[in-house]
Amino acid sequence: MLESLARSGLIDKQIAEYIGISVQTLNVWKKQYPSFSESLKKGKDVVDAQVENALLKRALGYEYEEVSEKYEGDQLVERKVTKKHVVPDTTAQIYWMKNRKPSIWRDKPYVDAETEFSRVDELIAAIDRMAKT
Repeated sequence: MLESLARSGLIDKQIAEYIGISVQTLNVWKKQYPSFSESLKKGKDVVDAQVENALLKRALGYEYEEVSEKYEGDQLVERKVTKKHVVPDTTAQIYWMKNRKPSIWRDKPYVDAETEFSRVDELIAAIDRMAKT
């Protein structure tokens, strides 16, 4: 049952409410009972993989067939299949890259303070050398 609740997309708070316990109790049970925790993790992994696949599909674009049928009474008189193309979504691409390669794609690049200070020290030393000549 726990795996099924997690697979349906419920978060821990919702799962706790559904089974009639507090979130704190849920967290205690996850620590005390590895099988309990594993069931939740297994269910969440399934739905997370589905969302990841959908995000990737949206980021890359995809094709699908749209079927329309026309009936007269109970009789099918026309069936039309149209191939459609969904263009890649740049927002999905950016989201994917920021999460998969954050060191390259983050909004604010990571700055190593020690490296930057050493560069400043080198610059000051170079200026001092130039001033002495």
